[in-house]
Amino acid sequence: MGDEASERGEESMRLPDIETGSSADVVTVHGNGAVPRRLMEMGLVPGVRIRVVKSAPFGDPIEIRLRGYSLALRKTEAEAVEVAV
Repeated sequence: MGDEASERGEESMRLPDIETGSSADVVTVHGNGAVPRRLMEMGLVPGVRIRVVKSAPFGDPIEIRLRGYSLALRKTEAEAVEVAV
């Protein structure tokens, strides 16, 4: 994990690990099947800048802002998204 981001000198982590109010760039969406494909269809593609708006008390769901709209993700879905801070 993090090979692409480390080549650019950035720290790579999973989306749920980003603090509220922080921004990051999507590095990749891990996995196969319907969920990762759907996340990419909603705009979570490599290079997109996202901002974590807020998360529920136990971290599920997580609200992010990207491309001018808000998106709420379950923590399990957000785990598939690798970002670079």
